Amino acid sequence: MLLVVDVGNTNTKLGVYEGRELVASWRITSRRDQTADEYGVFMHSLLRERGVLPATVRGVAISSTVPAIQPTLAEMAQRYFGVRALVVEPGVNIPVPMRVESPREVGPDRLVKIVAAVALYTPPLIIVDCGTATTFECVSASGEFLGGAIAPGIRTAAEALTARAARLFQVELVRPPTAIGQNTITNIQSGIIFGYAGLVDGLVERMRTEMEGDPAVIATGGLAGLVHQIARSIQVVNPNLTLEGLRIMYERWTGASVPAPGSP
Repeated sequence: MLLVVDVGNTNTKLGVYEGRELVASWRITSRRDQTADEYGVFMHSLLRERGVLPATVRGVAISSTVPAIQPTLAEMAQRYFGVRALVVEPGVNIPVPMRVESPREVGPDRLVKIVAAVALYTPPLIIVDCGTATTFECVSASGEFLGGAIAPGIRTAAEALTARAARLFQVELVRPPTAIGQNTITNIQSGIIFGYAGLVDGLVERMRTEMEGDPAVIATGGLAGLVHQIARSIQVVNPNLTLEGLRIMYERWTGASVPAPGSP
């Protein structure tokens, strides 16, 4: 089995693949101060809770937007699973042609999503990730990364709004019944939810005019389902796009998928 780890600024997503099937996944809070031993014990516990024996994990693939965590996770993979992990490094081991000025500055999570999207869908593509930041990746018909955009994430913007406005307060991030709010709660929900749908649609429209062909729009990230209900430009939602990208990269790195337990 293959353990894939995608470390984001706010959350870390974990997945276990048996061949090409995602058999278990988790979303946990990202922690920068954990040791390799703490990560190892915790991951063993998660695996056992889902009925996965840690000894059956034969590969580990890691993508991290928090550089300080990378060596800790690589050490954890060696110590607790006895394997050398694939650690994604932009400009080094990501097989994506990049038409950007500084490939090494691009977050590994962004490029892993591109690897998955190109393998699973037909370019050209625009990938929208709704997480701590709302990111847009533009991929040409030939699979080249053209660049994109980074905006504050939905929850990030909502927290900033309520932190800086004395009379406003945090609200549940759900779609309000109408765009015209009738109270403070629905006013905030309308501005955040419908406002972000407008941001997505507006940027996608501009990007499409700058790209050749008719790019499909793929959404991923923790809040993709919420935005998909409202943003008209989003065509497909794949919440596991980064995990799929790590799986695909590991298969290319090793030349084969990780076999199931008991396989030769």
